[in-house]
Amino acid sequence: MQNLPRAGRWAIYIALAVTFAIACAFLSMWQFTRNEDRSAQLALVEANYDAPAVPLAELIPDGGALDPEDQWRQVVLVGEYVTDDQLLVRNRPHGGTSAFEVLVPFRLEDGRVLLIDRGWVPPGEDGPDPEAVPEPPSGEVTVIARLKPGEQVPASGRSAPEGQVPTINLPLVADSVSDQTGEALERSAYGVLVSEDPAPSNLPSALESPSEDPGPHLSYAIQWILFAAMGFIFIGYVIRTERAHRREEETVADGGPDDAGAVKAAPSRRRRDRDAEDEDALADAAEPGAVRRG
Repeated sequence: MQNLPRAGRWAIYIALAVTFAIACAFLSMWQFTRNEDRSAQLALVEANYDAPAVPLAELIPDGGALDPEDQWRQVVLVGEYVTDDQLLVRNRPHGGTSAFEVLVPFRLEDGRVLLIDRGWVPPGEDGPDPEAVPEPPSGEVTVIARLKPGEQVPASGRSAPEGQVPTINLPLVADSVSDQTGEALERSAYGVLVSEDPAPSNLPSALESPSEDPGPHLSYAIQWILFAAMGFIFIGYVIRTERAHRREEETVADGGPDDAGAVKAAPSRRRRDRDAEDEDALADAAEPGAVRRG
């Protein structure tokens, strides 16, 4: 780099700073977008979480699908649990453990089936599977649940033993239960249990409420902007330092103070004239009768 002309080096420095700033700008915009998405999620939870419960058909008509704007809305369901098709979804982070969530299909009076997540149970002390899973109430039950969309199939492709699923993917759940239940299962949403009537004596632990933490996205976006500015500041510092060093070198070459503060004497014309006279004297001494240069 030092062998390049000064203008060429500075052009490379500036190009690097511009490239770095563009990368920082893209990362900053990405974080701003994530912050907007997170703010929208928090606003949706605030608007829907405690809204009054309505019949399922009001939010998901027969043959329809859950509107994303209705996530977390409460629905009231009347029917009975299909306990023979109960499933456990594994590796859920609750209570500081890899817990299990209890999934039970709920058949409504109109024949539709909505999957209900009744809560979580811890793994057993002597093995990975839970030691006991509280049973849902039998017979006709009135359930209030909050609607959520189903989850994606795990990208890792992990599977689960019989009676368990790796994630709450509704088509996967439909394939894991009986044909009659699977055909009627709602595929666009499932319900997170709020209450059951009649209430059982023993319930799985309730799922936690959604986090209200906005996340670090806004601060990260601002940090990327500062990084872009720091890139230009650093390049400016490099150029300024290089110019200062060049001025010092030129000052020393012209007889100015060197790095130690000492004054370096520049060769003078008088010194050169005196040297010429000495050379003439030596030539005269070596060749008697030679004409002396004037």
